[in-house]
Amino acid sequence: MKFLKWLLILLISVFAIAETYIFASGNTYLNTLFPLTIFSGKMGPDIDELTLFNSNQVSTESPQPWATSDQQAVLNDSILQLMELYETVSFVVIKNDTVQFEKHWEGQNDSSLINSFSMAKSITAMLVGCALKEGLIKSVDEPVANYIDEFKVGDLQKITIKHLLTMSSGLGFKEDYSSMFSWPAEAYYGPDVNSLTIKQSKPETEPGKIWFYKGGDTQLIGIILKKVTGKTVAQYASEKLWKPMGAEQPAFWSLDEYGMEKVSCCWYSNAKDFARIAKLMMNQGNWNGQQIIDSAYVKEALTPAILLDRKGIKSQQYGYQWWLMKHKGHDIFYARGIRGQYIFAIPDTKTIVVRLGHKRAKNEGDELPEDIFVYLDAALSM
Repeated sequence: MKFLKWLLILLISVFAIAETYIFASGNTYLNTLFPLTIFSGKMGPDIDELTLFNSNQVSTESPQPWATSDQQAVLNDSILQLMELYETVSFVVIKNDTVQFEKHWEGQNDSSLINSFSMAKSITAMLVGCALKEGLIKSVDEPVANYIDEFKVGDLQKITIKHLLTMSSGLGFKEDYSSMFSWPAEAYYGPDVNSLTIKQSKPETEPGKIWFYKGGDTQLIGIILKKVTGKTVAQYASEKLWKPMGAEQPAFWSLDEYGMEKVSCCWYSNAKDFARIAKLMMNQGNWNGQQIIDSAYVKEALTPAILLDRKGIKSQQYGYQWWLMKHKGHDIFYARGIRGQYIFAIPDTKTIVVRLGHKRAKNEGDELPEDIFVYLDAALSM
């Protein structure tokens, strides 16, 4: 009994010390992070957390279902085993606007809502193209200071919208997915993503020189979109993307406690609706005859931004919040999120590949996660 008594006292003391630190440091978001991760047996966010946060609906209007091939492609057992190794929940291949292969795992189906994670960055960049087409934003070369007052000082005045789109703002956001004290952790679990982002907008390098992947750049784009449209970012996405593209299901965008979309993350949709994003970009912003995004902007978005990475090596893997690569003679652009969320577009074969799941292969430095090639090779074999 004495042991239990002292153990209880110890636990209460540790809890009190931890709470004192949390409030003294201002890291109150840890009171949300711990219960949703460590205390729930998880090491970080997962793909099925829509109900944990408030969200805005991205409405659809007149669904346009994909055609489906009469004879579905077959994947061999070794490919399916790799899919399961990486805990895939949905894998869809669409070629010439027709579904060639579709499979779901873990009880998921074609309407299951899965977290996009950073694939949302690519969607956010598309909305910039919509705002440009409407004249709400004049040019990607405009200073961010034209739209965000806090950028009207010092070196922040040098940063343009294009710098945000290409992840070359030079701002020192702490993009560390292994740390609970990083920008992504606080942006995901914290109460006020915009204030966090403005607070951490501290210049470290000259803008337009160094490519450094960071969600804070995308969140700044979200602030601009909300200001110029006078709508929530989800409302604008519904009006300009989801309804015109005939999405079959409403999507949902997670919010902070002030009703702001976490635009670098957390768009919930299903695999076949995610595929529409690739089709629109593959068709130069045109959806069945309707020009949604100016074709010149799409071309810029899918052109490598010639920048140096932080090691001084030339980087050509990124456009306007879209990843770019070559594989087996094919030019490929794709959206990508942690835990292996992917939307691939292979324009020369008119192929779209969507993979959603819990896990991706490890990658070191600028090397691509090796699971990417599993999904691409599977699709290219069809």
